[in-house]
Amino acid sequence: MSKHVMKLIVVLLAIALTVSVALCGIAYFDYPGVFDQDAIPLGLDLSGGSLLVFEADTKESPSADDMNAVISMMRSRLDTLGYTEAAVTKSGEKRIQIEIPEISDPGEASAKLGATAVLTFRNADGDIVLDGDDIAGAKAQYGPTSSVSGKYEHYVSVTLTSAAVSKFSAATTAAAAQSASKKNYISIMLDENVISQPYVSETITSSDIMISGSFDEAGASYLAGVIAAGRLPFALKEIQAQSLSPQLGESALTSSLIAGGIGVILVMLFMMLVYKMPGFVASIALLEYTAIVAILLVMFRINLSLSGIAGIVLSIGMAVDANCVIFERIKEELRLGRSVPTAVTGGFKRAFTAILDSNITTLIACFVLYFFGTGFILSFAQTLFIGVVVSMFSAIVITRSLLKLAVKLKFNQSRYFGVKREEAAK
Repeated sequence: MSKHVMKLIVVLLAIALTVSVALCGIAYFDYPGVFDQDAIPLGLDLSGGSLLVFEADTKESPSADDMNAVISMMRSRLDTLGYTEAAVTKSGEKRIQIEIPEISDPGEASAKLGATAVLTFRNADGDIVLDGDDIAGAKAQYGPTSSVSGKYEHYVSVTLTSAAVSKFSAATTAAAAQSASKKNYISIMLDENVISQPYVSETITSSDIMISGSFDEAGASYLAGVIAAGRLPFALKEIQAQSLSPQLGESALTSSLIAGGIGVILVMLFMMLVYKMPGFVASIALLEYTAIVAILLVMFRINLSLSGIAGIVLSIGMAVDANCVIFERIKEELRLGRSVPTAVTGGFKRAFTAILDSNITTLIACFVLYFFGTGFILSFAQTLFIGVVVSMFSAIVITRSLLKLAVKLKFNQSRYFGVKREEAAK
């Protein structure tokens, strides 16, 4: 068996393995397949969720700036918790309406959001040492929490304002001195509910502090989101809570997947009819592209809504377009009398600039949509970004490798590329 056949078998086995992981997951590592329940979070339009309505607990109507600040804080909490599909809107002068996907129990949604709560840091005596105004930022991280043990775990990194450093230093000094009585802790509280109670072993004089403990990824993300959102400018009271049914119906996702599958099959047939052997190679690469995108959606827990599906479909179109550009350049090379190996190399080289330019402009648009968009726009930006990056990899690496292997396996006549012999002779 020739080395080229061996290379082809290895590539095809790698593609088959990727497709099987996307469909079935990996049971040993408890990694779900794309069709497993809850493998990919769904948006409100596909899965339903909860509707919460809050009202400012003030005698006078709050200012527009205060209402916008509350909306921004709620949006920040939801994004940190992973609910990028959630919708936060102003309703009237004093009310805020929040729609959270996937959580059918409104009580659970309210508890996770902590929307009515005021953030405080308190010592063992219940005295407030810090509040939301003292927090400059917070984020969940994963790494070593001790230079001695070197153990990796999830933790929350909190950044204090410059004015809060001295207050926190004094509080931690007092707390560390009470280690004998087991009162050397500082509680992080939402209203009267303790959400974390880290112990203090020494004085902390830095603006960057670490909260570690038995956190899983979700727990660290939740705590970071609540701390980062800080303190609301006024208290909120919950006046309505109800579950929401899927906006597009329960069959919308199935219909979308069926439509997408039919579209992919039709595109594959078209490419094989028009481009012959390169079209067949591109079809295999398209299957690999779909599998990689599915794995990334599961891995990064991207919220998938109808707009997200639109981003995937658009990126599939761009992947096919890149292959078409490459194959047309190869046909042009063949019509100029080049040999098939030379035409394949020249075709990829000539097409690369056009593919790179179009994908970079699309990626710039994705960044703009992601950083300035909210809700459904985020889903579209995320799936389109993933799709564009994977489509470039698919066209430039997978298609190219398979095509060059096919040429070395004696598929090196112009008719296999949709060019007649007399056209190639010209």
